[in-house]
Amino acid sequence: MTGEMGILALAFIEISGPQRQLLMLPLCLSIALVYKTTRCENLRDVPVAALVLWITIVLGMYAVGVGLWLLFRIMV
Repeated sequence: MTGEMGILALAFIEISGPQRQLLMLPLCLSIALVYKTTRCENLRDVPVAALVLWITIVLGMYAVGVGLWLLFRIMV
Protein backbone atom coordinates (compact mmCIF):
# COMPACT_ATOMS: atom_id res chain seq x y z
CA MET A 1 0.00 0.00 0.00
CA THR A 2 2.77 2.45 0.90
CA GLY A 3 4.69 1.63 -2.29
CA GLU A 4 1.65 2.45 -4.41
CA MET A 5 1.27 5.83 -2.72
CA GLY A 6 4.94 6.57 -3.38
CA ILE A 7 4.49 5.81 -7.06
CA LEU A 8 1.52 8.19 -7.20
CA ALA A 9 3.65 10.93 -5.69
CA LEU A 10 6.28 10.46 -8.40
CA ALA A 11 3.86 10.29 -11.34
CA PHE A 12 3.44 13.83 -12.62
CA ILE A 13 0.29 14.86 -14.39
CA GLU A 14 0.64 17.40 -17.17
CA ILE A 15 -1.76 20.29 -16.70
CA SER A 16 -2.40 22.73 -19.54
CA GLY A 17 -3.22 26.44 -19.30
CA PRO A 18 -7.02 26.21 -19.07
CA GLN A 19 -6.78 23.42 -16.51
CA ARG A 20 -4.51 25.57 -14.34
CA GLN A 21 -7.09 28.34 -14.41
CA LEU A 22 -9.82 25.91 -13.39
CA LEU A 23 -7.72 24.68 -10.45
CA MET A 24 -7.57 28.28 -9.20
CA LEU A 25 -11.35 28.42 -8.67
CA PRO A 26 -11.71 25.96 -5.75
CA LEU A 27 -8.59 27.39 -4.11
CA CYS A 28 -10.03 30.91 -4.21
CA LEU A 29 -13.40 29.62 -3.00
CA SER A 30 -11.84 27.91 0.02
CA ILE A 31 -9.89 31.07 0.88
CA ALA A 32 -13.07 33.17 0.62
CA LEU A 33 -15.07 30.72 2.76
CA VAL A 34 -12.49 30.56 5.53
CA TYR A 35 -11.99 34.33 5.57
CA LYS A 36 -15.69 35.16 5.65
CA THR A 37 -16.41 32.47 8.24
CA THR A 38 -13.97 34.15 10.60
CA ARG A 39 -15.17 37.69 9.82
CA CYS A 40 -18.99 37.46 9.65
CA GLU A 41 -20.90 37.86 12.90
CA ASN A 42 -24.02 36.07 11.63
CA LEU A 43 -23.51 32.63 10.09
CA ARG A 44 -26.36 33.22 7.62
CA ASP A 45 -24.36 35.99 5.94
CA VAL A 46 -21.40 33.73 5.15
CA PRO A 47 -22.55 32.10 1.85
CA VAL A 48 -23.40 35.35 0.06
CA ALA A 49 -20.39 37.21 1.46
CA ALA A 50 -18.07 34.35 0.51
CA LEU A 51 -19.51 34.22 -3.01
CA VAL A 52 -18.99 37.95 -3.48
CA LEU A 53 -15.43 37.71 -2.15
CA TRP A 54 -14.74 34.67 -4.35
CA ILE A 55 -15.85 36.53 -7.48
CA THR A 56 -13.79 39.55 -6.42
CA ILE A 57 -10.66 37.44 -5.88
CA VAL A 58 -11.03 35.60 -9.20
CA LEU A 59 -11.70 38.75 -11.21
CA GLY A 60 -8.85 40.53 -9.43
CA MET A 61 -6.42 37.72 -10.23
CA TYR A 62 -7.48 37.70 -13.87
CA ALA A 63 -7.09 41.51 -14.01
CA VAL A 64 -3.58 41.28 -12.56
CA GLY A 65 -2.75 38.52 -15.06
CA VAL A 66 -3.99 40.56 -18.02
CA GLY A 67 -2.13 43.63 -16.73
CA LEU A 68 1.13 41.69 -16.42
CA TRP A 69 0.61 40.17 -19.85
CA LEU A 70 0.07 43.61 -21.37
CA LEU A 71 3.15 44.96 -19.59
CA PHE A 72 5.16 42.03 -20.95
CA ARG A 73 3.86 42.71 -24.48
CA ILE A 74 4.80 46.39 -24.22
CA MET A 75 8.27 45.69 -22.84
CA VAL A 76 9.14 42.98 -25.39
